[in-house]
Amino acid sequence: MFEEGQLYSPVTRDGDGTVEVHLGEDHPGFHDAVYRAPRNAIAEVAMAWAPGRPLPDIAYTEAEDGIWRVVSRELHDRHERYACREYLEVKAALGLPEDRVPQLREVTVGLEALSGFTYRPAPGLVELREFYEALGEGVFHSTQYVRHPSEPLYTPEPDVIHEVIGHGNMLASPRLAALKREAGRAARRVETAEALQAIADVFWFTMEFGVLRESGDLRAYGAGILSSYGEIEEFRQMEIRPLDFAEMATIDYDITRYQPVLYCAESLDHLEDAVGGFFAGADDDTPARLRATAGALK
Repeated sequence: MFEEGQLYSPVTRDGDGTVEVHLGEDHPGFHDAVYRAPRNAIAEVAMAWAPGRPLPDIAYTEAEDGIWRVVSRELHDRHERYACREYLEVKAALGLPEDRVPQLREVTVGLEALSGFTYRPAPGLVELREFYEALGEGVFHSTQYVRHPSEPLYTPEPDVIHEVIGHGNMLASPRLAALKREAGRAARRVETAEALQAIADVFWFTMEFGVLRESGDLRAYGAGILSSYGEIEEFRQMEIRPLDFAEMATIDYDITRYQPVLYCAESLDHLEDAVGGFFAGADDDTPARLRATAGALK
């Protein structure tokens, strides 16, 4: 089971109004005051924003733009080799800059024209139900900070590179965006935490770490793979299983390592039919049905 909170550093506001991002001791920026100060400031900007206001711009430094350039350069050719056709086509249509970090307002302008999605700034972790219900309304909560410069090709938590290169390009596809909307609508229907978690787990193994077949080749469409320099090189060596929602909702795994098991759709059409159908039919009885399915297969 996936616990999304494990991926984010908590953000708090003290009595004097000071906003602090609480990095774990194993975070590469834990002892780096130069990194932590702007990280706190970016979180404060997100906390101060309110719906209806213009999306806030971040004054990214040359170093942060440099990290974006490094990651974009390393991922560019790998996307051509390993990403699914749909992702490549909509990535070109969205046309995000590769030489600097784009502002969320820029991403939103492009997405609104292609799929109707908009971005919303988040200081860190967004409560599970709030995050998924927003997807149902065509809204994606996104962080705006950049990963630590000591590890430009890796981040222990979702940063703007993951949120935009991974999810932003996906959301430019009306077909993939529709699946995320369907997951959000499912979250709005269910009342139990167990059912919501089942939706989140299937989302994790599809929208985050999903793969599919194209002309017999294994291709990635999940944002977690397509925004990770390391994972995109390794995903074809993992154990590839057919789509199995009962298994997705119950399997345990270590989020600090590359995913050892991936679930594969036979095509984009199959992905839409199967995963879209799962989200469309999800309700509070879904966990019980999945357990029954898993038990019948043993």
